[in-house]
Amino acid sequence: MDILFLLVPLSVLLALGVLGVLAWAVWSGQFEDMESEGQRIFQDETMSSLQKRPVDTTA
Repeated sequence: MDILFLLVPLSVLLALGVLGVLAWAVWSGQFEDMESEGQRIFQDETMSSLQKRPVDTTA
């Protein structure tokens, strides 16, 4: 029963910490543009990544 005097305040502090991190993420703009990240997978990046890669002429 004595452990509850330790666990209850720790769980409240943990919950406040999680809410603080969530609030920081919302206010700093982490969730502003949710659509472009989902559309990025459909873009063809294979050609642009091949063009950026240096050509190995030593072989």
